Amino acid sequence: MTIGKDEKRLFSLDLCSYLYLGFLSLKSLLRIMKLFKKLIIIPALILLGSTNIYASDAADTTKYLQPKAEHIKEAIMVTQILDYFHYRDVDLNDSLSSVILDNFIESLDASKNYFLASDIKSFQKYRFAFDDDLKRGNLVPAFYIFNIYKKRVEERLKYALVESKKKFDFTKNEEFVFDREKAPYPQSLQEQDELWRKVVKHQALSLKLSGSDDKKISETLVTRYERFKSNVDKYNSTDVFEILMNSVTEAFDPHTNYFGPRSAEDFQRESSKAMEGIGATLQQDDDFTKIVELRPGGPAFLSGQIDIDDRVVGIAQGADGEMVDVVGWRSDEVAGQIRGPKGTLVRIEFLPAGRPIGSQTKIVNIVRDKIKYDEAKAKSQVVQYEEGGKTYNLGIITLPDFYLDSEGLEEGEKDFSSATSDVKKLITQLQEDGVDGVMLDLRNNGGGSLLEAISLSGLFLPGGPVVQIKYANGQIAKEDDKEKMFYSGPLSVMTNRFSASASEIFAGALQDYKRAVIVGEQTYGKGTVQNVRGLNDFLREPTTDELGLIKYTIAKFYRVSGSSTQHLGVSPDISLPSAFSAEEFGESSKPSALPWDKIPAAKFTPLDYVDNDLIAQLRKSHEKRLKTDQSLIDYQYDINELNKARAKTTVSLNYEVRKKEAADFEAKRDARVKIGDSLKELGSSKGVKNHALDELKDPFLKESIILLAEQIAAKRSKG
Repeated sequence: MTIGKDEKRLFSLDLCSYLYLGFLSLKSLLRIMKLFKKLIIIPALILLGSTNIYASDAADTTKYLQPKAEHIKEAIMVTQILDYFHYRDVDLNDSLSSVILDNFIESLDASKNYFLASDIKSFQKYRFAFDDDLKRGNLVPAFYIFNIYKKRVEERLKYALVESKKKFDFTKNEEFVFDREKAPYPQSLQEQDELWRKVVKHQALSLKLSGSDDKKISETLVTRYERFKSNVDKYNSTDVFEILMNSVTEAFDPHTNYFGPRSAEDFQRESSKAMEGIGATLQQDDDFTKIVELRPGGPAFLSGQIDIDDRVVGIAQGADGEMVDVVGWRSDEVAGQIRGPKGTLVRIEFLPAGRPIGSQTKIVNIVRDKIKYDEAKAKSQVVQYEEGGKTYNLGIITLPDFYLDSEGLEEGEKDFSSATSDVKKLITQLQEDGVDGVMLDLRNNGGGSLLEAISLSGLFLPGGPVVQIKYANGQIAKEDDKEKMFYSGPLSVMTNRFSASASEIFAGALQDYKRAVIVGEQTYGKGTVQNVRGLNDFLREPTTDELGLIKYTIAKFYRVSGSSTQHLGVSPDISLPSAFSAEEFGESSKPSALPWDKIPAAKFTPLDYVDNDLIAQLRKSHEKRLKTDQSLIDYQYDINELNKARAKTTVSLNYEVRKKEAADFEAKRDARVKIGDSLKELGSSKGVKNHALDELKDPFLKESIILLAEQIAAKRSKG
């Protein structure tokens, strides 16, 4: 059996990663794996023998949870995998040990409501020992910390249950600090009691503002705290181990994760095209479970009513089911309640993103269904814009995902679905409709197939390198598009803070080639490549042990100019007002994110579609409209109001004050609604239609259309 030259090159970099990236066909991959099967292991993965791993800290063991034998094995495996294969060339040393300890404590008590300052002080003896302990499988310190946490939670919930049965006085002018990120840990039990008195009172006031009477408030709180205690009691040693190992992986970078056996099943289920549910990814956020991703084509996405960072506060089954309070629930239990058979109804109560706790909630009715990938495909419309006695017909293509039917590709189907083929068809139709220019809307496009990012770029470029990939060994691969340019007309690309990965490769390539004007917000900054492997893959001998998965970073993306898309993302040529700061959203907000850097530029020839004079002209007109266009003025006002709400760390415990604050907030426009308006207009399952500019609700989209028209006008004036 002969292996081709390209296959040898790709294997030398990282074999299994290319299944993820889409470089190799499945048949080619399997062919190579047969030849190199014995090499796909960690060469020196030898577990410790009879060493007593508990001897060093036997005094810290408790009657609660303790690690299992398989956890010891997995801890050693994971640390070795990260050492051998992770892109970040860093030793698991004292410095990283300190980060792991902080990650672990924060994962347990991010709000600083449970641990006492004395607890944190006692944990410092482990600060520079986690590295050595993990290498030899000593998990006792981590389990000791967790058991202290469990004890403190039980103490606090016992106190909260007593407080929840008391009558609250909401006439006092008290303040509650709900954002305790920078707050100190309580110094004493008395100080902690006072903190929790306000915690309970704050939750009671939020329920009162939502319309509950005193009896209902007490019943809800008692049920909430009893449920919370039950959840904590359900924690098992595997749960603790998973929290610990993700504290380890997080120290390497934000996209490296460990999945225990149960979580691995959930991960694989969510990655399956056949999955049923609402098409949303959930994450724990203190006492809330929040939305962190909406799958294009999923019921949640198609509803147009749910936003990233919305917090789940209640769930009801069917049209008549009782709304169950889920504040304080574990995110996996919330997900279990939301998940269900295709065709069934679930009602979800959300506290909208950006709104203070106690604000008006929203209830969204969703019928569970399989992800409708046809609904996630590219769509187009024509928008007419009149200026200076001239009418511009502008084609708008929304692309929610860089999708690719890999099975159809593998089986050699002629008409397999892909982002590139669909966009090509849409452009053909738009040209037949006589459009003067095209805009690709990549807002909220979180990425997808690398192959599609390359091939889609090729529709607008004359051929040449599109992206560079650097591996841990320093080797750099350049990925070229060899097709001829398909569309040569005026072009712009819209981005926002949640345009990531493949979106950034595409936008960066068109910007470097000076082919398109990039309009919008700085992109997310996700410029790394991950590989997903089962821990069993790394063993020389098969085992009956049920082991988890590990997802780890193996490479970084670079633009043809040599600039990394990691951390900084792609900066637009024309920046629109943004509701999402780099400090709070995106890769740069993650402490462990891999840094931005540069490598030598690839050999490529920039085009002459976009020059500095054109960008300067467009910026000047845009800045003028920021001061004169009422929709943009309103938009900036909404952003400022949203940022004010986000900046607040305290809230009044006075009913009348909170009632007025809530009324004032609701009276103002909701910026998040307007931010998502274009998705509802352009991504509707009912299809799209042609619009006049004034019919569009989204000022973000309207301004980008005007800029495209001005780009066309400037080109025409030059002949």
